[in-house]
Amino acid sequence: MTDDGGEWRERQRHAVRAHAEADARQRAAEQAEAAELVARFAAEATRRGLRTDRLTAASYDGRGRYRTPLTGWYVDRARSRAVDTEGRFYLLTVPASLRSRLLGARPEPSAPPLVVGRGGRDGESLPLATLLSLRLEAGDDWR
Repeated sequence: MTDDGGEWRERQRHAVRAHAEADARQRAAEQAEAAELVARFAAEATRRGLRTDRLTAASYDGRGRYRTPLTGWYVDRARSRAVDTEGRFYLLTVPASLRSRLLGARPEPSAPPLVVGRGGRDGESLPLATLLSLRLEAGDDWR
């Protein structure tokens, strides 16, 4: 008698591993594509001479805003997403802290999503390429 249960479990482990590897490859490809969009946005915004802002970050609870050492462009009206002059994407939310209040916050760059707001409420998602294009078209009038 053969161990059909053992073979089945091994096939299942292999299938799960293959699926996870394929998912990781897809996420990496999407992140690379989104990073390229962000880098092109920064280059084009610089070329067009779009005014940069000294970026601020909001606390997670939304009660405070903190200075950051970053300069760049907000890409959404809520001022929660931005691209710095180096072409890096930021989610501008940080934990509330006295240290951040006194010395400023230092948000880390984030992997940009290809679809901003995916998984949020209906109608609140937008392709990153569209968001960045709208921001470029608005120029310095965007606020």
